[in-house]
Amino acid sequence: MIIDLPGTSTRAINKRLVKARDEGGAVALGRVLTLIIDLAGHDPEEAIAAANEASREHPCRIIVLQDQPGDAPASLDAQIRLGGDAGASEVILLRSAGALCRHADTLVIPLLLPDAPIVVWWPYEAPENPAEHPVGKMAQRRITDSVNADVPSDALRSLASVYSDGDSDLAWTRTTLWRGLIAATLDQPPYEEVQRALVVGESTHPSVDLMAAWLAEALRCPVDVERVAGAPAITQVRLERKSGPIVLDRPDGKTAALTQPGQPEHRIALPIRQLRECLSEELRRLDPDEVYGEVLRKGLTRIES
Repeated sequence: MIIDLPGTSTRAINKRLVKARDEGGAVALGRVLTLIIDLAGHDPEEAIAAANEASREHPCRIIVLQDQPGDAPASLDAQIRLGGDAGASEVILLRSAGALCRHADTLVIPLLLPDAPIVVWWPYEAPENPAEHPVGKMAQRRITDSVNADVPSDALRSLASVYSDGDSDLAWTRTTLWRGLIAATLDQPPYEEVQRALVVGESTHPSVDLMAAWLAEALRCPVDVERVAGAPAITQVRLERKSGPIVLDRPDGKTAALTQPGQPEHRIALPIRQLRECLSEELRRLDPDEVYGEVLRKGLTRIES
């Protein structure tokens, strides 16, 4: 069900939500958090679709902030999506114009679920300091996506300079499966020191930088980065050890081959992660991601930009 509310107010939105729940039986009691999506002027549909899918694992209220272009007078249009149009959530799309665009926090506060954690997600441009952003100040977790930055490597280093507990980035989440496989491999004999590491991947993809930074910080060894234009994100991680190299190679973005000395080659399904998968993972934990913080602040300084 989709309800359009042109020229409205947050009070009217709340009243319409209550009426819709009374009429249709939708309830907010099972919502575990409020997810705020700050789109600036971008189209909302891709982000809403990903959030709806993630809400099937994490039922939530989704508040979407979208700025209307131009110099129109201050106004607020809203759209409420419930039922089949909102996954396991309820979506409130707020389209603000004029001076209201600069006061997103005042629009959001009346619509927050009481006594529920708040997560803010910037799918496109990240603010200069997410923790000091008016909406970011309210949140336990703040999620950015440096993949969509104009210069992703610069965006990562900018985020590193202002990092606060609770910050995270989906470029880091996209490395989760790679990090798990590498860690599991190193937990097996012969437990040798890694002498040097290599990460190969798309020339501007920030996950390549974060993967290299994680290896540099965790293994305290030199890490080289080989950048390939047009590659499907990360394509290879190579760890040099005395007994021979460990190589995790995924040239096609779908299936990886793991080779290591004295063992047959293993084929592993390792598809590029979808946006909804990454968002679902981020919503599973509301405590600070300490490893991400260490990699962002210290690991990036160990690799060449």
